[in-house]
Amino acid sequence: MRNKTAIRQKRNRAKLKRVNTDKPRLTVFRSAKNIYAQLIDDSKRTTIASASSKEKSIEKNNKTELSKIVGKLIAERSIAKGIKEVYFDRGSYKYHGRVKSLAEAARSGGLKF
Repeated sequence: MRNKTAIRQKRNRAKLKRVNTDKPRLTVFRSAKNIYAQLIDDSKRTTIASASSKEKSIEKNNKTELSKIVGKLIAERSIAKGIKEVYFDRGSYKYHGRVKSLAEAARSGGLKF
């Protein structure tokens, strides 16, 4: 029997890939203490840009503030690489709390999804 989290994640990614095949994917991973974001090109299977709350340039804050900072960072790095439109892959997480604040910060940083 498969894990419910893996089933939710697979269902979410399948819906996204049906609609958007030419844009890179902005994925989010959320652990107990940190949050990570990656831009992935699925056609080439490469990571274009990444940002995490473990970077030394980020001051320690509460987790929601850290996710806002990571969202701004990933937006800056993707725009520097010439990518302005992505599709947001929340994985198995609800669009709520830290995931939502990261997404809103990335939008305010200039990404469209």
